[in-house]
Amino acid sequence: MASAAEQLASNLNFAAFAKAEDLKKRIWFTIGALLVYRLGTYIPLPGINPDAFAQAFSSQSKGVLGMFNMFAGGAVQRMAIFALGIMPYISASIIMQLMTSVIPSLETLKKEGEQGRKIINQYTRYGTVLLALIQAYGISIGLEGGNGIVNDPGMFFRISTVVTLVGGTMFLMWLGEQITARGIGNGISLIIFSGIVAGLPRAISGTLELGRTGALSTGLILAIIVLAIVVIALIVFFERAQRRLLIQYPKRQVGNRMFQGDTSHLPLKLNTSGVIPPIFASSLLLLPATVAGFSQATNLPAWASTILASLGHGQPLYMIFYAGMIVFFAFFYTAIVFNPKDTADQLKKHSGFIPGYRPGERTAEYIDYVLTRITVIGAIYLVLVCLLPEFLISATGVPFYLGGTSLLIVVSVTLDTVAQIQGHLIAHQYEGLIKKSKLRGGKRSR
Repeated sequence: MASAAEQLASNLNFAAFAKAEDLKKRIWFTIGALLVYRLGTYIPLPGINPDAFAQAFSSQSKGVLGMFNMFAGGAVQRMAIFALGIMPYISASIIMQLMTSVIPSLETLKKEGEQGRKIINQYTRYGTVLLALIQAYGISIGLEGGNGIVNDPGMFFRISTVVTLVGGTMFLMWLGEQITARGIGNGISLIIFSGIVAGLPRAISGTLELGRTGALSTGLILAIIVLAIVVIALIVFFERAQRRLLIQYPKRQVGNRMFQGDTSHLPLKLNTSGVIPPIFASSLLLLPATVAGFSQATNLPAWASTILASLGHGQPLYMIFYAGMIVFFAFFYTAIVFNPKDTADQLKKHSGFIPGYRPGERTAEYIDYVLTRITVIGAIYLVLVCLLPEFLISATGVPFYLGGTSLLIVVSVTLDTVAQIQGHLIAHQYEGLIKKSKLRGGKRSR
């Protein structure tokens, strides 16, 4: 009986999708925009020797460059016009979110509704340009320092590189906004998602090639597949998990009529911070290895070499710091994006309350109490998801794309995209019902 009902619901969804012309246009627009992005990852910077850069990149692929290359869809490896990717925009957004919690004027703007959000978004764009300028100039200097990477070093190369890379980042930011407005939503996330997914076939083929040559046993490859399935199932479960707080609204009288009090729920996600903690933790921990790789020509002190070796990818000290920083950023970012006091004030403003707790300060303390405890569970989940594949990578040499961070991003964005599509379908069905009711009303009036 249950399977029949599920089949019927599935048929209804397909029927609704077939009739949703606007949703089809949005999906085709999203696919076209992502194809434009993928094409841009193959257009190289002018004045670069591709062979020399490929040789230099291969020696640094296990550092922070490897992770940025994954997020940029291989554009860093090819030193393409989209090599900076969308990361400067994400960094500027996080910095702006932090500043809105610290600077009173920005906090006031945040509370002003749509107009305030537009101003904050504009500040975020300015911050993106500034960060992209700094990173692009650093890349131009680094490329000139490489052996034979730049054909004609000089100020002209630096200016052209900065203009090209900053322009590429700003174009991706605009493209993400267009996907959000005219596509199926989550534009920035879908750009990162498409970059990671584009590298998965190569990672899978590389793993199978290791099995063919005997570097990996068949049993180990099967164990990798099983672990990936388990990790994906774990991500789906925890990303959907919520702690729902009961909210009650008192009885209210309108004229001579008394309306019964209503109840609702305040959903608190188990993983409020999303994929930010592992991304930040990976970036900070892989920086020493990258700096050490670029400064091989200099004689580092013995103590510095020992520390850098201990912080290498897959080392025990790296794993310990990685886990600790994931936990730290999970609490840190949750505190930025969710303010229990603001939530309690909103409930009090609309006459809502949590049973057993006074509106205002006591409600805020209780929400913070619950949020802190579920964040502990969410942080442990992130550590497990990110460290289990890391142990596998360090032990077997499986390609970097199969890491926990990449799986976490892919699954999370997939869940969000499916939810967006379902939302468009529901809106289409709702509009259809309104049109039918209007037609029926018109016929009756005749």
